[in-house]
Amino acid sequence: MNDLYRKEQQIEKEQFQEIVTTLTFPMNHISPYFKLWIGFLLSLIGTAAVMYVRQLRYGLGTTDMRDIASWGLYFSDFVFLIAVSLVGSLITAILRLSNIKWATPLTRISEIIAVTALLSALAIIVVDMGRPDRLWHIFIYGRLQSPIVWDIIVVITYLVISLLLLYLPLIPDIALLQKKMGHKPGWQQRMYKILSLGWQGTKDQFKILNFSLTVLMVLIIPMAFSIHTVTSWLFASTLRPGWDSTIFGPYFVAGAFMVGAASVIVTMYFIRMQYKFEEYITDEHFNMMGKLLVLTSLVYLYFNLNEFMVPAYKMKSGESANIRGLLVGDYALMFWLVQILGMIVPILLMVFKLFRKPKPLLVISVFIVIGAFFKRYLIVTPTLLHPFLPIQNYPASYHHYSPTWSECTIVIGSIAAIALLISLFIKLFPIIPIWETAHEKGISNETINNS
Repeated sequence: MNDLYRKEQQIEKEQFQEIVTTLTFPMNHISPYFKLWIGFLLSLIGTAAVMYVRQLRYGLGTTDMRDIASWGLYFSDFVFLIAVSLVGSLITAILRLSNIKWATPLTRISEIIAVTALLSALAIIVVDMGRPDRLWHIFIYGRLQSPIVWDIIVVITYLVISLLLLYLPLIPDIALLQKKMGHKPGWQQRMYKILSLGWQGTKDQFKILNFSLTVLMVLIIPMAFSIHTVTSWLFASTLRPGWDSTIFGPYFVAGAFMVGAASVIVTMYFIRMQYKFEEYITDEHFNMMGKLLVLTSLVYLYFNLNEFMVPAYKMKSGESANIRGLLVGDYALMFWLVQILGMIVPILLMVFKLFRKPKPLLVISVFIVIGAFFKRYLIVTPTLLHPFLPIQNYPASYHHYSPTWSECTIVIGSIAAIALLISLFIKLFPIIPIWETAHEKGISNETINNS
């Protein structure tokens, strides 16, 4: 019996060692292509920083935002990034609480997307301010009657919970890295030592960890719904055509789950391709994520029909100009491309399993993400150009809005910052949970702790 037990232990150790070697591979190999990728992202971020310094010097006049179109590309980007961030609650909380095991390799991917998207959203909203030096006024003089104050509270709370959901499951892996990464620079080893919090892998520690994660997963679901519901109230509580709608809360949440799922698919594809993770991110993961994307897209399509069908049927004064601008006017091309290529065609394709394979699903997800960004632009901009109360004695140019190169560059920089943070995270921490993967393969805590 002892020989059999030792043999089983040896097999477990070999399995665990193989898991560790495979999942830490990205941390031990930095290719020339990775360096070029980082250089490219830094150049985009640097260019955006130069444009922002220019904006600080000359004011928001460097943008095309004016008294009528007071929100533009920046705020569209903010709403888009907040939407992407909701994927953390979708994958990490909703699926895990539903005891759906196939999502385990995707939890850390979804959480790092959520955290980086939130950080970028907070940065872009500061960029949108004409006087960022007065940001602290919101915290000192903010009034609870203001939806902007509500938005800040829920965004920061959601960010804190998302950071904890990213960090806590990392602790056992960081403790493992502390033992396995002795060849890394001293600062990195010290970082692992500090972040591991003295983890020993005892039963009590795992019990506390699992309990803490369960509490956070329960808490983040209402916070996830709140963050995009409150963001939608920024629109719905403002008297503008197209925004006076009671469906904006669930409508925004549905759209967020759709674009979040698509963002995870894009990210997991490139991680799998770059680091040969076919064993851990399988075709079945793409198939299941494709089904999830179909579901969220169908719900979002339903809300899109509700958003436009009733106002277009009634064509009330004030609303009519906005509706015509979207359906047959200046924004018609963008509107129909978003609806057809960003929603309807992807749904029709993903119904078939052939298009839920990795490469076809990647292409479909890219179209959905791009369509989701322009959808937010269509929510923000056309409505502002059609105020209920006519504004007189303004230059004709104020009645139009087109993003300037400065705005476009800064928004591209905000997206590049997300890609940079995710790329660096992959080089410092395992992007697929090691201990959770080991547990699912039946490897005991004793083997994990003694390996």
